[in-house]
Amino acid sequence: MENLKRLFDNNRKIVEEVTSADPDFFKRRAGKQEPHFLFIGCADSRVPIETLTGVSPGEMFVHRNIANQVVSADLNLLSVLQYAIEVLDVKHVIVCGHYQCGGVKAAMGTESYGLVDYWLAGVRDTVRRHASELEASPGEDERFKRVVDLNVLRQVYNLARTPVVQNAWKRGRRPLLHGLVYDIHDGFLKSIALEVDGPDKVRELFEARRRSIGD
Repeated sequence: MENLKRLFDNNRKIVEEVTSADPDFFKRRAGKQEPHFLFIGCADSRVPIETLTGVSPGEMFVHRNIANQVVSADLNLLSVLQYAIEVLDVKHVIVCGHYQCGGVKAAMGTESYGLVDYWLAGVRDTVRRHASELEASPGEDERFKRVVDLNVLRQVYNLARTPVVQNAWKRGRRPLLHGLVYDIHDGFLKSIALEVDGPDKVRELFEARRRSIGD
């Protein structure tokens, strides 16, 4: 109960600080939302989206799940994606993973975690496809980071293949797709794939999966 009370106390303090500096701050944002971004990220509590990006309320439409997956059968994600692109007209769709991701770590091992095993099947497939490369990595930390990078790249690729994105591109090559990784050790974002805007870039992205990802 004490932790819940802390949330309300913090809320009141933040509202007082914001409205003191800008009395109409919340009123302006109570109308129509016009976000610039759709952020598809991991549900991990250590990834504070607004803090790490510095966006204001109304700028970021958000969908989160374990290990930031883009699954073709996930009606929740597809509904969010369609609404963001076709109704809100977002300009950028971001898939953001993070180092020390528990979902990715689980997918790299052989232990069973119940229902989540089905959800992480795509990550396990990525690990299997890159087994030779991962085995050649100098250490466990490097392998872990590499799978996080590859997972983000794979999810951007999956995103580009959805009918929602394909149809949007046919209407004018919008939105741009991006893949990022958040390093929870230092707080910085790392780019994995930027400005994917059509079938040609998707093919380049597929080829990039076979090469090393630079900083």
